Amino acid sequence: MSREAGRVRERGPDSVWERYGWVMAVVWLVFLIYPILGLLRSAADAGWIVTGWVALVAFVLIYIAAFLNGMSGDGGGLLTPPRPIQWVAFGALIVCAALAIPAVSGNALSFVPFVMSFASYGLTRPAHWATVAGGIGVAAATVLLLPDGVDYVAVLAIIVLLATVNTVTTALIVRSVHAQQLEVELATSEGREAVARDVHDLIGHSLTVVRVKAQLARRLIATDPERADAELADIEALTAEALSGVRETVAGIRSATLADELATSRNVLRAAGVGFVVHGDAEALSPAQALTASWILREATTNVLRHAAASAVSVRIRPGGLVVADDGRGIRGPEGNGVRGMRERAAMSGARLSITAAGAGGTSVEVTW
Repeated sequence: MSREAGRVRERGPDSVWERYGWVMAVVWLVFLIYPILGLLRSAADAGWIVTGWVALVAFVLIYIAAFLNGMSGDGGGLLTPPRPIQWVAFGALIVCAALAIPAVSGNALSFVPFVMSFASYGLTRPAHWATVAGGIGVAAATVLLLPDGVDYVAVLAIIVLLATVNTVTTALIVRSVHAQQLEVELATSEGREAVARDVHDLIGHSLTVVRVKAQLARRLIATDPERADAELADIEALTAEALSGVRETVAGIRSATLADELATSRNVLRAAGVGFVVHGDAEALSPAQALTASWILREATTNVLRHAAASAVSVRIRPGGLVVADDGRGIRGPEGNGVRGMRERAAMSGARLSITAAGAGGTSVEVTW
């Protein structure tokens, strides 16, 4: 995976939920004031009051513990399937709330926001909708059926508002998480494409040069053994360089200087009997421009050796631009992977690449910023 994908992952779905999800758990604790007041003012039997206090404390502890457990690593049920313990905790919350009803009466509605919030962020979407419907239904029934039901209209309004907030918030969280996941996948894909381009350029160029030098060595081996041996030594060095380049590319640290590529192109083309001349200075381009230009020069040189049958190549360097021209066969057939790679590299660096006919039948490759 590319370094960019790694940076995306560092701020990915799990870290967002683990860092901020607890806020959604504790923000509703303010509603506990109503069952607490209900217990303090309760006229129920002492046994039910004690049961109410125990149920209230157990409710809070289970709620917080289950929420934190759900956020530890997988985001609870909002981002991944909930653990079985989450369902057990959900049932325990409902039981605790029910046990407090005899002591607090209608104030037990204050437990509903907790249960709804837990279902929204700790369980599945169907559980969220079922709890929303159940919570609103219970609150509405309380308002309509209890003699003092009108006193709980405000609680009903709060529950409806909370249901809306939870629905919108969870939808936004899920949408954000999906967007981050797509960002990770895109960064990974771009990293793979970059490695593929680098490997293609490195291997394609190196094998082409090896082929040219091997053919030259075969012709020279009978007439000039020393020069043939030198060409074979060059082949050995080229293969070692290509292997090192592939390793560096995979590690993400491959870099090439324009001056080095100019020297390599000169040596390779002259060994193949192709003239090579440079007009301008590699220092005319910025480091970022020179990096892109070096890759384009490498691919252009490879194409000359493979397809052009040229006798001369010229390179012109000026501030903000580079031109590689040959006097070979000219443009023939559709664009291959090499040309597409050049266009992609140019676009990534903010440059424009043009490939046109040059002079009497040759080809001109120009990149401009």
